[in-house]
Amino acid sequence: MNNLIKTATHIPCSEPSQTITINPVILDAPDRGLPIELRITAPAKGDRLPIVLLSHGHGPSLYIPSKDGYGPIVDFYAARGFVVIQPTHANSKIAGLDPAAPGGPLFWRSRIADMKQIIDQLDKIEAATPAIAGRLDHSRIAAIGHSMGGQTVGMLLGARLTDISDETAVDVNVIEPRIKAGVLLAAPGNGGDSLSDFARENYTALNPDYSHLDTKTLVVLGDSDVNPHLTTRGADWHADPYQHGPGADALLTLIGGKHGLGGIAGYDAKETDDEDPERLAIVQRMSLAYVRSALYDDDPSWGAACAALKDHANAHAYVDLKS
Repeated sequence: MNNLIKTATHIPCSEPSQTITINPVILDAPDRGLPIELRITAPAKGDRLPIVLLSHGHGPSLYIPSKDGYGPIVDFYAARGFVVIQPTHANSKIAGLDPAAPGGPLFWRSRIADMKQIIDQLDKIEAATPAIAGRLDHSRIAAIGHSMGGQTVGMLLGARLTDISDETAVDVNVIEPRIKAGVLLAAPGNGGDSLSDFARENYTALNPDYSHLDTKTLVVLGDSDVNPHLTTRGADWHADPYQHGPGADALLTLIGGKHGLGGIAGYDAKETDDEDPERLAIVQRMSLAYVRSALYDDDPSWGAACAALKDHANAHAYVDLKS
């Protein structure tokens, strides 16, 4: 029970069950410069559990951009039947590479490679963690990314990228067909003319093209998420994956929401910039419902969640759907 949320309780979801956390799990990655450190959070019981890969952002905090952040999303999903796997990407302040190293500061290639290596080594991960061995459903994998993590996940779902400082990175295609659905949380929009001068100079890889995003995707944004240091546009910049991605069939807009989307990055965290339990609960419940229905053809969760949001919580958020 959470006494801090009111109307979002009308959005249906299952009751939470006990979870376990295995931390750290280390994957060898000889070409990466560092091994990949993972945190795995899973239901304590159950088999054929679906998998969520969570890609963290590139924020100002020391620990949140790592395997140790995003507790509000991780805990919620794991308590309702998902195995959540979190890598610490190379851009992490606490366990990443020197930002001045080749590929820094965003390390977009390394981030994508991390996610693919996790899928490649799921059998190895299970063998190293007896608490989940034999319990994962490798055929049902979703990916969730926040901010820069949203761009990472977007590329795995089919979006392409041109790094204007790298002549070898033109219309890069790294789609991962083993990921069946995705959620992009406050992801960057299109690059090019939409970027600020600062972003164009300092984040040359912040240049995605969502027109090839074909995998089933929910896009989530806050209508007050304005980032003048990154884009010349307003909060609508974060809707570009939905507007341009053929597979992005749903857009959840949080009224008054900022980049933290109610507090997804951590509990009582300075990086949140938008701590609102009601808003957070809507993101948790709506995204969970979307992923469940995307991974299980006969699951009615998404339709029920949309109806409940419209009837009970429309002062806080609304959904756009493609016909």
